[in-house]
Amino acid sequence: MVVDLGRKSGRRNADQLRARCFSSFLLSKPAVMGYPVPMIEEQAEVAFNRQLTSDTWLMGLRSAAISGRASPGQFVMVRVRKGVDPLLRRPFSICGVEGDLFLLLYRVVGKGSEIMTGIGAGVRVPVLGPLGNGFRVPEENRRMLLVAGGIGIAPLLFLAQRFVYGEFRFMAGFASAGAIIPVQEVLDLSNPLQVSTDDGAEGHHGPVTDLLQKNLQGCDTGASCSIFTCGPKGMLRSVARIAQGIPCQVSMEASMACGLGACLGCVVTAAPGEAKTYYHVCSEGPVFEASMIDWELV
Repeated sequence: MVVDLGRKSGRRNADQLRARCFSSFLLSKPAVMGYPVPMIEEQAEVAFNRQLTSDTWLMGLRSAAISGRASPGQFVMVRVRKGVDPLLRRPFSICGVEGDLFLLLYRVVGKGSEIMTGIGAGVRVPVLGPLGNGFRVPEENRRMLLVAGGIGIAPLLFLAQRFVYGEFRFMAGFASAGAIIPVQEVLDLSNPLQVSTDDGAEGHHGPVTDLLQKNLQGCDTGASCSIFTCGPKGMLRSVARIAQGIPCQVSMEASMACGLGACLGCVVTAAPGEAKTYYHVCSEGPVFEASMIDWELV
């Protein structure tokens, strides 16, 4: 299909065309890549948007519908401003829920996130979500080991907020002391955060996987421990290697264009022996069992 958008009304017509195409896509799929319908797409009101570190911000948005359905590990797709620049929504993990408020912890890494920093309280932002499959927490009383790398702490904060029973250990690695995200300004955690830094300026000097190995003592058989992790791919690969024989769920980070499993922009290669060749991070994840992923190709 070829559409002449014209010069004067090009932007308005582009927005209208995009909305029609998106709506048609949803209506044509009673369940898009396994998502239950209807999906929630609404104008969420920004309650606050504040800076936590030199490049990390926390945004709170009001939506009773999204907050009520959100589970740890899920994400939302946010349109950072009207028009076609930027064209695509941006994916952000939900890092907590407080009543009708859901929280987004984000790092400024490009044009979209830079635009987000300028959104003030009271502004309504188009949001689609909650999307994806979240963490699956075992019913039995296990030692829960949460392992985060940098901004990967976001979905694990929500997990820590929601599931506080049993033994709980939270570890997070950062590049330096200045990069440490002040989690106490995000959520009130019941357990202290164990911190590691690459430069040794604060906490353990070394990778966060050192802390994981320390906290795994007594969990060799996997009968009493479960690992939940999110962070850079190299860190996830190391965690998966350490977690051999221990239940381990990984929340994958990936660039996403649609968030619905349609564009194939966020696929990850499945491990040998899996029924599928690849998985969509957005619709079949972002949380996977570590054993499902081919870590040699990540």
